[in-house]
Amino acid sequence: MTNQATVLHPQHSDSEALLALCKASADQLRLDILRVLSRDSYGVMELCQIFDCKQSGMSHHLKILANAGLLTTRREGNSIFYRRAHRDIDDQLSPLQSALHKIIDQQSLPASLEKNIALVQQERAANSQAFFSNNTDKFQEQQEQIAAYDVYAPNAVELLMLSIQGKPTELVLEVGPGEGEFLTELSPRFDQVIALDNSAQMLEKAQNKAHEHDLSNIHFMHGDTKHAQLPTGSMDCVVINMVLHHVPSPAEIFFDIAGLIKPKGTLLITDLCHHDQDWARNSCGDLWLGFEPEDLTQWACEAGFKTGENIYLAQRNGFRVQIRQFIKL
Repeated sequence: MTNQATVLHPQHSDSEALLALCKASADQLRLDILRVLSRDSYGVMELCQIFDCKQSGMSHHLKILANAGLLTTRREGNSIFYRRAHRDIDDQLSPLQSALHKIIDQQSLPASLEKNIALVQQERAANSQAFFSNNTDKFQEQQEQIAAYDVYAPNAVELLMLSIQGKPTELVLEVGPGEGEFLTELSPRFDQVIALDNSAQMLEKAQNKAHEHDLSNIHFMHGDTKHAQLPTGSMDCVVINMVLHHVPSPAEIFFDIAGLIKPKGTLLITDLCHHDQDWARNSCGDLWLGFEPEDLTQWACEAGFKTGENIYLAQRNGFRVQIRQFIKL
């Protein structure tokens, strides 16, 4: 799920590389695998669940795809995740591989695969929600071990002010408001604020924060970015602070937000850069160990955003924070 991920194919000659690509794509199952991996990263066992097959068979197909340069891998703690690869622009096979991706993406997945993908995503979401349910009272303390709110918030406010040019604006959505700290920044600057969280316990903490500060223009909503009551094409701004590494499908969030936000509206994301500190999974419920900046840039571009201003903060504990601005085309 990153451009920094390792491409597994060996050094082929041009003809060998072409034959490997053609061989790898000449199988319906492998084409379906590439389609499934177009946005999300999955581990081998998750792919076995999606395709209802044995690990040995899935590993065989993944190896063929990887040797052809069609897959990349990335380690998340003790797990390996696969994602579709993109060749360098100066690679002679890059146009062919891009055309293959385009054709694959136009194909609809069988309903059975769609159902199994949804089940995998639900399992990821359930694990994340269970963590927050069991750690609501101590989550803030654990989160500050990685990136304290006071460290990134001033810079996030700076990009927010740049996005709205310091003027009151109609509607903003904050995805995953946590304990509600950033709502105190959003409420005075927007006519209406929607606070969306899939954890009822965390949403209650955000409501308490709003009550403490007498913030009366906030509508609290329990759910995720596919919530049916979210107004489509109406958001002036969407804010996602230190949430993306908790969600089952980070790439999908960009596409969800693209359907909610106005043209020229702004998506502001604060999150960790990719790291190797696996303890964050158990201590903070992280599903992903941060993201390379190129990950967010690619997902945003594919969903119809252009990149705006960027701020990067280095932490003494080895973590790096990226604060990103994306503008809807």
